[in-house]
Amino acid sequence: MSHIAENLKSVRERIEIAARRAGRSSEEIVLVAVTKTRSVEEIKEAMAHGVKHIGENYVQEAEKKFVEIGTAVCWHMIGHLQRNKAKHAVEIFDFVHSIDSEQLARELGRRAQAANRCIDVMVEVNISGEQSKFGVKPDNALDLAGSIRDIPGIRLCGLMGMAPIVNQPEETRPYFAKLKKLWDKLPDENRIFLSMGMTQDFEVAIEEGSNMVRIGTAIFGSRESLT
Repeated sequence: MSHIAENLKSVRERIEIAARRAGRSSEEIVLVAVTKTRSVEEIKEAMAHGVKHIGENYVQEAEKKFVEIGTAVCWHMIGHLQRNKAKHAVEIFDFVHSIDSEQLARELGRRAQAANRCIDVMVEVNISGEQSKFGVKPDNALDLAGSIRDIPGIRLCGLMGMAPIVNQPEETRPYFAKLKKLWDKLPDENRIFLSMGMTQDFEVAIEEGSNMVRIGTAIFGSRESLT
């Protein structure tokens, strides 16, 4: 068994255990394999072992991979999306996690309509409060969600957030709990996905209500620096 196959088995077991601790089923949790800087060969190996969702941070990098992989998986844009990249994004991605303004949402919707598509989106919430992170402030998240939920070409499906990097995963719990409280206030039809939890903290995120986790390093190993 390859290291990717072994790692996926381990990650799935950890998801199942975390879900069980929270009294939930692991089947309701979507695993998005984060493939930033990963080769097409690595991605195809993960797909061969059951990965159906992949997450990319940059449109330009995803474009190159899309040529070889195509629509065999669900493509998630998990990085910051600039409005001038929306036209290209709708040609690749099924899901955009990083809506942080009404202007971006409207541009994405306009481009999606032109391409005869409807893109699933989430509002990105800056739950860590870090200046270096994108996303709207928690106090503004529900207002933004309300202003974009009826935009043609997109479908609001929930919220996404990232906890700060901390020494112990347990320290992320208050941040995830805060995002879950916001998510609970969304209208039923928009409360589909709560995207939170990465390699270092996904088990805590699941315990706090996440149903979509974004995992790269725990599947593929340490990421090599781009050259």
